Amino acid sequence: QVHLMESGGGLVQAGGSLRLSCAASGRIFSISAMGWYRQAPGKQRELVARIGVGGITDYAASVKGRFTISRDDAEKMVYLQMNNLKPEDTAVYYCNINFRSSWSQGSLEVWGQGTLVTVSS
Repeated sequence: QVHLMESGGGLVQAGGSLRLSCAASGRIFSISAMGWYRQAPGKQRELVARIGVGGITDYAASVKGRFTISRDDAEKMVYLQMNNLKPEDTAVYYCNINFRSSWSQGSLEVWGQGTLVTVSS
C-alpha cells in the first residue's frame, strides 16, 4: 500500500508563511503528478497547486504569486511554500499523487489525511 503523510500545518497570522510537506511511502515505481488541494468548512475540495514530472506547475488563481509547489522525486516528497497567507486560506490541506506500483500497472491515485492551516486576521 501507498501512504501519504502531510506535515507543516498550524496557526499563523495573516501575512505570515507556512511550508507544507508531504512524504510518500510504500510500493511506488514512479510518480507522475503531485498536488495540493484544500477544503474549507462548508466548501468543496479545490485544487491549490500541482506539479508534473517535468516540473510544470499549475496554480489556483487565488494563490498564484503567493504559493509555490515543488517536488523531490528522490525522496518522494512534495512541498507547498505558502507566503502572505490570508484568512481565506484557512482550510484542511490535502496532498495527492498519481503513481504506478510497477511498470506494467496503470496509474493510481492516493490522498493524504490532511493538515489544518488556520490563518488569523
